[in-house]
Amino acid sequence: MKNAGWEPLAAPFAETTLKAIEVADPAHPTVNPVPYTGVQFVEIPEFQAIGTQVGQEIAAALAGSQTGDQALEKAQTATERAMKAAGYPK
Repeated sequence: MKNAGWEPLAAPFAETTLKAIEVADPAHPTVNPVPYTGVQFVEIPEFQAIGTQVGQEIAAALAGSQTGDQALEKAQTATERAMKAAGYPK
């Protein structure tokens, strides 16, 4: 299977992911009404690693091995480090 002239989709969930991106509606981001707009999609290679690091810090806070403030500070520091190493902002 191909998508819009790109290379064949490699992952079994790729078609579902692509469709979700294509139909995302920033004006209505959830099933129920919410007081904000927007959807999350960041098209940089570093995003997955940053998300993993931030998730690990939040998990550590939920497990009680650090405070929420510590988790947020560490996540922010790690994100800034990754962005700087990648050469952002460009």
